[in-house]
Amino acid sequence: MTSDSDARALGDFLKARRAQLAPRDCGIPETDCARRVAGLRREEVARLAAISVDYYTRLEQGRVRASVSVLTTLARALRLDDDQQRYLYELAGRSDARPRRRRPVQRPRPAMRRLLDQLTGTPALVLGRRLDVLAWNPAAAVLYTDFAALPANRRNYMRLLFTHPVVRELHRDWAHDAQEAVAALRMEAAGDPDDPELAQLVGELSLQDPDFRSWWAEHRVNSASYGTKRYRHHLVGDLTLDCDTWASPDGSGQRLMVLTAEPGSPSHDALRILTSWTAPQPGTDRTRDTTR
Repeated sequence: MTSDSDARALGDFLKARRAQLAPRDCGIPETDCARRVAGLRREEVARLAAISVDYYTRLEQGRVRASVSVLTTLARALRLDDDQQRYLYELAGRSDARPRRRRPVQRPRPAMRRLLDQLTGTPALVLGRRLDVLAWNPAAAVLYTDFAALPANRRNYMRLLFTHPVVRELHRDWAHDAQEAVAALRMEAAGDPDDPELAQLVGELSLQDPDFRSWWAEHRVNSASYGTKRYRHHLVGDLTLDCDTWASPDGSGQRLMVLTAEPGSPSHDALRILTSWTAPQPGTDRTRDTTR
């Protein structure tokens, strides 16, 4: 069974997705009639999915539960990619079936801490649920900010990206990077929609930043584990770094994020200079101690 919140979220996702599609994207002939809505109309989606307009309308309103066959046709009609399909199925029927559980304290796995200790020449972070920063090495501190100087409940990658001036200005492609981060958080939210701290984070950022509020409402999702980051650091200038993320195999949701530069490139030289600086030492305050 889906919860009421999941049913509403499913409806919001369907509305947001059809607004992103142009009729020509779905093979619908264009006419001279003015369109009163952005993207596809409800009746057009219903026709593409071979379901009644009334049934689809009730889906968007959260008044009916979709069957697997309907989800399959909707995914095809709305041109959903793999991440979006996973998100659709999560919202459509798996929330209440998950056992309610006490969220354990987030602590970086010992193996990840050892990896951080060995990665001396490249920035690396351990990210937990909600993109919380659980641990970091000195290179990450000198690249981003002195995480140890921040209150434990402020060490969140998303929060820093939107509200920390230094971290925000570091990103040369801030809008792109921020949208990708929002999509990653939205993907995670589908797996644990009842997380109160996630709700608090989303509510806080929605109030503080209109871009976050707009992008969160779009329901874009993304589970990419690699990409390119373009930074402009106040000490060494421009950096183009490969960003790779590895998920912990224990199901904890922890991820190791590592930033590297192409050997022999200007970014590699700049990163080597940057990491040669004495970074603030996180010490024992690198992990979060509050219960999650």
